[in-house]
Amino acid sequence: MTANAEAEVLCGIADVARAHLNWTGPLTRDMPLVETFELDSLRQLTLVIEIENRFRICLDGEDEQSLCTVGDLLDVIRRKLDPAAAHDH
Repeated sequence: MTANAEAEVLCGIADVARAHLNWTGPLTRDMPLVETFELDSLRQLTLVIEIENRFRICLDGEDEQSLCTVGDLLDVIRRKLDPAAAHDH
């Protein structure tokens, strides 16, 4: 994934967080998901559903359990959007 494509996905994650989690501020790969977005079980479900809707992907339980940082989420989205690119990372 090019840096530009990665920036677009990061922007999409930020858009979802702003629209559905009332989140504001900068977003970087190393930010922890739970603390950054103040995720409880309902907010986590909202994030997953809205990410799936935004990017037209389907996250499975294994994907969700591996998510610790914004970068982890970005990498999962990247893999779902372009399975061939997963081997580049």
